[in-house]
Order: sequence, then structure tokens, then C-alpha cells
Amino acid sequence: MSHANPNLRYAEIFVNGLAQAGLRAVCIAPGSRSTPLTLAFHAHPQVQVFAHLDERSASFFALGLALATDRPVALVCTSGTAAVEFHPALVEAYQAQVPLLALTGDRPPELRHSGANQTIDQVKMYGDHVLWSVDAPLPEPTPPDVALRNLRTLAARAYARADGLPKGPVHVNFPFRKPLEPEPPYHPDFSRLETSTARLERGALLPTSGQVSALARLLDAHERGWIVCGPRCPGGDFPGAVAALARRTGYPILADPLSGVRFGPHTQDAMVLSTYETFLQAEPPWEPPSLVLRFGAPPTSKWLNAYLDRVAPDHQVHVRASGVWGDDSHRVTHFLQAEEAAVCWALTATVQARGPGDWARGVWAGEEAARARHRAGLETAWFDAAVIPLLMEALPEGSNLVLGNSLPVRHVDQFAAASTKALHVYGNRGASGIDGVVSTALGVAAADVTRPTVLLIGDVSFYHDLNGLLAVGRLGLRNVTIVLLDNKGGGIFRRLPIARHDPPFQDLFVMPHGLDFAPLVQAYGLAYTQVQDR
Repeated sequence: MSHANPNLRYAEIFVNGLAQAGLRAVCIAPGSRSTPLTLAFHAHPQVQVFAHLDERSASFFALGLALATDRPVALVCTSGTAAVEFHPALVEAYQAQVPLLALTGDRPPELRHSGANQTIDQVKMYGDHVLWSVDAPLPEPTPPDVALRNLRTLAARAYARADGLPKGPVHVNFPFRKPLEPEPPYHPDFSRLETSTARLERGALLPTSGQVSALARLLDAHERGWIVCGPRCPGGDFPGAVAALARRTGYPILADPLSGVRFGPHTQDAMVLSTYETFLQAEPPWEPPSLVLRFGAPPTSKWLNAYLDRVAPDHQVHVRASGVWGDDSHRVTHFLQAEEAAVCWALTATVQARGPGDWARGVWAGEEAARARHRAGLETAWFDAAVIPLLMEALPEGSNLVLGNSLPVRHVDQFAAASTKALHVYGNRGASGIDGVVSTALGVAAADVTRPTVLLIGDVSFYHDLNGLLAVGRLGLRNVTIVLLDNKGGGIFRRLPIARHDPPFQDLFVMPHGLDFAPLVQAYGLAYTQVQDR
């Protein structure tokens, strides 16, 4: 190993510790102060390196990669404002419980608060938007053994914290003194490094028999029940488990497009509703549910959230393994922190078999009527939402669909009918920003380059992250299609009361940009096709 340079020795030990913990991918932006980390990652045989010219794109790319793989992805950058560029993606990761490891190079302590160039205060710089922030020890030429054990333990703890309950971002700040580079040649042998002194594991968070029995009695007592699945429900067997529970209880499932429940074979025999954004805009003809069983984050649908707040079901039970609260109307009456699929399977085995009653069939009739209105209206209309049924039909089985914020996710929520076609749908609904969405989609695509990835995005959001397109050519991501809804500015503001105030509505909210995206896209070596009709 390169023990002549303490910076490299520390970086190698830490990177190897992350790899032993399970890290398999890192996104690196170029910079000098992070050189030891960059070289260690580049040399490690178990970690795939994704190089990016710009830190913000790198961080959102890592976010997409972590979304698609559901495992931590590392980020590396140099000191100064480079580290600041990670912040928006870390905010999204924190809000959406996505595991990231932000590793920032820094100046040594004697240069902090001294006026030294490219030196800012990076200690705990991300505030409450990370699960854990730690300043790594300054490398020493002859460190005591406990210092090296600390590095190995720090790597294991950082990975486990990012991948814990809840998942989320972790920040480790690395102060390095010069020289930052090793003497050539540099060929570290990671097999000679000691293994981690700590093995961190998490047991299953299973519901107790008493919790299951109490919840089953509640479900048995309420025939008028809904199962509401919001964004970021768990994957694995959860969709099948919640569908089995719905069939057993007779409860309809209101499935957000980002829940992982709206699309797939599990919808075959379950009442999976997808048009509630339409039929809840008017008062439905049936009685409101008396019980709502919730999974995942708060739903995207404004009308669904408003309806549940207005009718205030007697019981609103939220099951979420992460323990993260998600109820801005403060209507939840019971919160259970347990693994969602385990709860569903246990309840299915315990509750009385009821099947859909008259009330549930009435709700389903509302769903079918709304679907019919959508089909009739969208078959002849030509506006941005009319793209949705065409897109959903064209997507190959098993595709990735990444939804931009603002109008795209809302259009899909309202107009994409539930189906048995298996799709993997992603979006940044933690903080719901419009920045970094192109890079997020490309990170999703990089997780499995054989799977088609389609990004549905608005024009302003696309403009925000044009530089993310550079990754397509650099990383050879050829199985990607971007569907750009160009409505010439901030179209979502036309849905808000401010639209009645013009001026300043047009100039300060819609802000027409006048951009021709064709030459911008072609500058990155990509093909551009403009679609103006069916």
C-alpha cells in the first residue's frame, strides 16, 4: 500500500471499508483536494466509478442510481462551493429517504477561517438535511492503530446509517494536507488491508401478534375502507402483499403512480384505482370511507389529500417501516412502524374474508366512469396531458419511467390508468424540486443499461438540468428517451389563483423562455424530434 502518503493510506482504508460494507458505485466530480479519495475509488476493484464534470449533475445522478438500486451510492467532490452543489440532491435524498454518502475533500484545520483560497466552513455544512455528519480525522504519518480502526469503523457506520431506518444521506468531510498525490506508480493492493472492525446489521422490523390482532379487528369492523399507497412504497413483495390484503378485505387501493403499486401483474384481480384525481373533484355519490390504511409518503394528488382531510375518516392508520411521519393534515389516528409487506401478509392471514361489498363496487363504478371520460376526451384532444395514454401504451414491459415534477407527475397521476404491465416508476417527490431531474433519470438508467428508460419532463425543469445530458454520451447511456412537454414556461401556474392577476402573471410566473431546444440537445450529440400532432 502507499503508506508513504498518509492521505492515500487513510483514503484507501476508508474506501475499502465502504466496499466491504456493500458500496458498489461512486459518482466523482474532478477536483484537487479530493484527490486521495478519487484515486482510492478509481483503484478499488469492487466499486464502479461514474465521472461527471459538474457536482450538481453528479449528485442527482447518484440519487437516481440509489433510487433504482435501493442501496447507498457515494459522491466525491473537492472543497469550497463544489461541496455546496451537492446540497439540493441531499435535501431531496433526506426528504425521500434515499441513501447517499457525500464525501467532501477539505482544507486542513489550520487553513479554515484564515482566508485561504477555496476554503469554506464544511463542518456540518448540510445541517439537518443529512442523517449524520462527521469530520474525518486529519491523516497522520504514523497514526496509532486505534486511529486506523476508527477509519474502518467510520466507513461501516456511515454506510449502515445511510442504509438504515430511515434511509438517507450521510456526510463525511475529509481534511487533507498537501501533498495530495502519491509518487507514481500507484497500484494499491486492497486485499492486504485489514477487514473492518465492525459489522453492522439490522434485524427485521416485524409487527407483533398483538399489533396484528388489534389492526385486524379494526379492519373487520369497517367495511368502508380504502388502502392508500403513496410514493416510495417498498418494492420486493409489497405490491403483491397489499393486493392480497385488498382482495381479502374488499378494500379498493388508491395507488399513486410513484407507489410501485399502480402497474404490474398484482393489479389483475384487485381494485386498483387510478382516476381519483378526477372523480374526487366533485362530491362522490357514495359515503366516505370510515377507515383508511396508508402506506408510503403522502400522495401526489391534491384532490385526494383534500378529500381525506375534509371527510376525516374515523380511523386513518399509517404503516411505515422508516418511522418517518407523513401527515400534514394531522388526521392519522394510528402509526405503526413495521415492515409494510409483513404487515399486509399478517393481516391477510388474520382478517375475515369479505371481498368487495356494495360500497366498494360503487367506488369502482366511479373509477370506471372516470376512465371512460378520459378515453373519450383524450382520444381527440391534443394538449400535453393527451400524451399520457399514448406513452403508457408505448412503454415496453419492464421499462423505467421517470416523472418530472410540476405537471408531468400530476398528468400521469390523473390520466395513467392502472394496468398489469410491469413498470418501474421514479420521481423526486421528497422536496419536489424541478432541478436535477435529467441527471436523476440518467442515474436510474445507469443502474441497468439493458432496460429502456423514459423521462417525462417539462420544459422549465429540462432547462434547469441541460448539463445533465452530457452523461448520456460520456457513459454510453443509449437506451434512454426523453419526452419533453414544452408548454413555453411555467404551465403549472395556470392552475393557481395567481393566473387571474396579469400583470404580473405572464412575466413573473409563467416567464415564457423562447428557447429552441433542438440545437441545445444536438450540442450534446443527441437526436431531437419535434412532435406536433398524433
